[in-house]
Amino acid sequence: MRVAMITWEYPPLVVGGISPHVDGLSSALVRAGHEVVVLTLAHHDAPADVVVDGVRVLRAVTDQPWLPDDGFVARMASANHHLVQLSARLGGWRPDVVHAHDWLVAWAGDTLQALWDVPMVATIHATERGRAGGHVAPGQPSAISSVEWWLTYQARRVIACSHFMVDEVVGAFSLPTGKVHMVPNGVDAGEWAPPVPEPRRGADGPLVVSWGRVQSEKGFQTLIDAAATLRNDVPGLRVVIAGRGSHLDALRQQADHLGVADVVHFAGFVPDDELRALLHRASAVVIPSFYEPFGIVALEALAARAPVIAAASGGLGEILGGTDAALLYPPGDVGALRHLLAQLLGDPTSAKAQQDAGDELVRTRYSWDAVAAQTVPVYELARRDKG
Repeated sequence: MRVAMITWEYPPLVVGGISPHVDGLSSALVRAGHEVVVLTLAHHDAPADVVVDGVRVLRAVTDQPWLPDDGFVARMASANHHLVQLSARLGGWRPDVVHAHDWLVAWAGDTLQALWDVPMVATIHATERGRAGGHVAPGQPSAISSVEWWLTYQARRVIACSHFMVDEVVGAFSLPTGKVHMVPNGVDAGEWAPPVPEPRRGADGPLVVSWGRVQSEKGFQTLIDAAATLRNDVPGLRVVIAGRGSHLDALRQQADHLGVADVVHFAGFVPDDELRALLHRASAVVIPSFYEPFGIVALEALAARAPVIAAASGGLGEILGGTDAALLYPPGDVGALRHLLAQLLGDPTSAKAQQDAGDELVRTRYSWDAVAAQTVPVYELARRDKG
């Protein structure tokens, strides 16, 4: 099967979880014998046309200096025509299916399915409604939600990464349940596995690591609150929060106000190799999200054999619940998070069974080859719908 992947981000451009998702899925599809072309944005560290691991990647420059900075949705809509223009480089190559990833490429996906006369499958990685706790504010959030809605209607089939997200997408956009399919996220376990011999965790003192987009729904404020109540009971405690985002200043102020600015360190953007090194040394990884469609960070932490504590929110509770691979607590419950951290940091050897369960979970359920095998039948259904 020939697949045209449309994505706003692709390595080395990494903004959130879409980039590694499309990368992992595309490579796995090629290993399974399919042809994949990725249409995405230009990046100064990547050529405009290249084949990587069998995946052809075409990149477009999408700058539009004539559009106002505050017209975000308009800028995205205008930029999409540059992605469509990439199709001219393909000569006689035509896909059997277009796979669009999230609302940022909705216009390109819809246009290309019409130009090529093939069905579009859309993956909804998260929704504006979900990020806002179920409410969509007027203005830009409402505009984004409307584009998400339109994308799910234009697509022949829709993919969501967890049963939690399937329910959210069906409910938010009034879709028939049979149109939305659950295909989980995946992880390349080999990329995240610790070196041999494995570094000793907490060798320089108790180290708690958390990372991701620094937005309010990621719940880092819960971790800072827990650190403030824990610091006197755990000598030498260090908490590292890695990532960038609009909530960073508020978190810094919170740490200052609680007197833990010397305990909580904001690392900013951390390249994958440095992040992996952090995870290999971490005494615990905390994923404190209030809203998490899936939780790829959890799989990365498990693949790194890091002891994991996670909020039982959305997809996190779904993929980790009942697996013994992580300790779970109610989202936003500072006392529960503090208790689990004290338990884990006080007895590091107790994490061994949890780490082994994490290895098994990643290997059997969430490899990219397994994810690709579940994605192809959705493509086939979309093609049958088109026929």
